[in-house]
Amino acid sequence: MKNNPLLSSDGYKVGHHLMYAPGTTMVYSNYTCRSVKYMPENAKDVVVFGVQYVFKYIQEFWNENFFSQPKDKVCQHAKKVLSSYLSCDYNVSHFEALHDLGYLPIEVKSLEEGTVIQSGIPLFIIKNTLSEFFWITNFLETLISTLIWKPVHSASLAYGYKKILTRYAKETDKDNLWFVDFQAHDFSFRGMQSPEAAVSSALGFTTSFKGSDTIPVLDAAYHYYNTEDIVFSVNATEHSVMCSGSKEDEIGTFRRLMTTFPTGILSVVSDTWDLWKVLTDYLPQLKKEILSRDGKLVIRPDSGDPVDIICGYTPIDEDALGSFECIPTNPDEKGLIELLWDTFGGSVNEQGFKILDPHIGAIYGDSITLERAEQICKRLKAKGFASTNIVLGVGSYSMGYCTRDNQGGAVKSTAVEINGELVEIFKDPVTDDGTKKSAKGLLGVYYDDYMNLQLYDQLNWDQENAGELKTIFKDGKFTSLTTIDKIRLKLNEQ
Repeated sequence: MKNNPLLSSDGYKVGHHLMYAPGTTMVYSNYTCRSVKYMPENAKDVVVFGVQYVFKYIQEFWNENFFSQPKDKVCQHAKKVLSSYLSCDYNVSHFEALHDLGYLPIEVKSLEEGTVIQSGIPLFIIKNTLSEFFWITNFLETLISTLIWKPVHSASLAYGYKKILTRYAKETDKDNLWFVDFQAHDFSFRGMQSPEAAVSSALGFTTSFKGSDTIPVLDAAYHYYNTEDIVFSVNATEHSVMCSGSKEDEIGTFRRLMTTFPTGILSVVSDTWDLWKVLTDYLPQLKKEILSRDGKLVIRPDSGDPVDIICGYTPIDEDALGSFECIPTNPDEKGLIELLWDTFGGSVNEQGFKILDPHIGAIYGDSITLERAEQICKRLKAKGFASTNIVLGVGSYSMGYCTRDNQGGAVKSTAVEINGELVEIFKDPVTDDGTKKSAKGLLGVYYDDYMNLQLYDQLNWDQENAGELKTIFKDGKFTSLTTIDKIRLKLNEQ
């Protein structure tokens, strides 16, 4: 069997059902992002996201590849593999009993997806619901961990971009805050570890933004979150398209593309050869055609330092509006946005910032980071341009340059039940810096007097049930479902 769930775990897990203390009937665990010290400064908040995705995935994976398969086939396959793997006659009777049951006997309690928390607070807890299957809680740990950390990281990173872009939009273009939803665009698909990683990451990105070139996220959002029309994109060229029209007739390629796509947004990669020639020679020649077109032509460079390409090389006082150390004259000193303004003009809003004519726009999609997004917005503002004049393509350099350790995500047990008695457990390695110290006993997450969520441990069951961790999945069925739209609304409230 190619996808046997009994083998979708770390090797050391398959013997743990024999290792717990005698009389163990329950294992109670949680998933927590323990430390965000490796996250960028603007992405220290943790966005609760992906719990529904993870447990729908797990439910379907187990149903399709275990519970709906013949018991002998799936269990004997596991026996054969594990007996060889561990050099023993592996006993699969606990797997056979689970197959007879017909569902995963677990309960999952989660914070509401879209909630913003600090590190150290559980996103969700999981425990078994039937005593004989106490081992299933942490048997699932490996699968849970590998599925959950990426969407949480991407949702948190996207939220960081959203905060930066929203702040500068309020300062420079407050009447067009709606545009921020489209101002960061997911370009990461090709650089992710696998198609599945790209999709789980893209799902996280959609919690803050509505632009993506990761098409599979459309079906995933509907499948896992019952949400349609989740993201959008536009017609756009690549370098091979521009090359096919030849360097000698690049301006002709622009004309042909605008004829082929006479309406709507059309994005044209413009640095295949000489970006500055496009901006100072070709576009002025095409000005009348561009301004008469029913739509927006978007200019896309994707090489060089994005801050300098977009904003220009000219040193400016970023804390004093329009204060240049010298007057920019060369194209590279002016940068993309100022050169577009020189040719096409636009308007000045009530806040005093320049907004490009609606027939022309710009996007940059290479090596964008949170730090560079901040610098771009800050320098545009200093030059007197609204931050909304640029769209940022966020690729795998930002979304994929990470591991589980960026947020310290881990599934850890804090309580077990032995012979009917609740036993509080915890870990606190003396050789650690405190990051790996776990909570203890039953857990609850509550709002404090300042409406910040806080973790409380060593609770009784009544206290545990009264917190913000609510049951979403129990005994093979979802008891509560959410949508991306609801998650976005939740995020926007915070």
